[in-house]
Amino acid sequence: MDARVPRLLRRVWSRLKRPARAVVSYPVPPTYPGQDAIPDRDFYRPSEHGDWLFSPWLARNEPRGHGEFHDYLMTALEAGTAVGPERLYTLCTLASQCLHLDGDVLEAGVWKGGTAALFAKLLRERSPRPRELHLFDTFAGMPPTHECDAYYKGGEFADTSVEAVREKFEGAEFVRFHAGRIPDTFIGCEDLRFCFAHIDLDVYQSIADACAFVYPRLAVGGVMVFDDYAWSTCPGARRAVDEFFATRAMRPLVLSNGQAVVFKALAEG
Repeated sequence: MDARVPRLLRRVWSRLKRPARAVVSYPVPPTYPGQDAIPDRDFYRPSEHGDWLFSPWLARNEPRGHGEFHDYLMTALEAGTAVGPERLYTLCTLASQCLHLDGDVLEAGVWKGGTAALFAKLLRERSPRPRELHLFDTFAGMPPTHECDAYYKGGEFADTSVEAVREKFEGAEFVRFHAGRIPDTFIGCEDLRFCFAHIDLDVYQSIADACAFVYPRLAVGGVMVFDDYAWSTCPGARRAVDEFFATRAMRPLVLSNGQAVVFKALAEG
């Protein structure tokens, strides 16, 4: 071993033990030279890093998304969703990038249809080839939960129905509804293939079943987004995802907004 290594490790460790330097936060956008020339200043927000960061999902002083994302943001909010603007931006951006791949789009966990409406708008306006949007939900509330699901007990999110959501997609013949409990509703769908999947199921068993069904059918280059991965109210979500991908080459990328993303870079089931 290089004799310098122990000295280097001691030096790094001594720095780690020092008190953390206080983070400088700016209650208003910083005014150091050049700041006035930055475009889209309304989309910069304070961050834990001290400086303000570009945040295209929402302007500071009004409900407005940046550029073309604004229309997708409004579509989701008007249809009804519990997913915030930052997570909607993630979904819109990643789903759009997957539209060059073969396969349909899947959402498991639809509730009132807000994120599904965003996906339908994407497929209608940007997809270079015909494809379907598959929506899986009980449309009657959450199913019974696992012992590791500390917060949800079953029956939540029952203020919806398949009829009410279907009305929001009138004329969208490419939208397919699969009403009922997962994994029962996966039966008969074994031949489907997907380029993008949004898993927003909150609880352990449903997410574990969704991983087992969707991932082997996801195109190489495709993406799975798990809405609930990092939320303290959804420990079962994280457990289900971690257990599934522990035996696979791909790993979930955890985002600071609570989502986790899996990019399928190679063929594996």
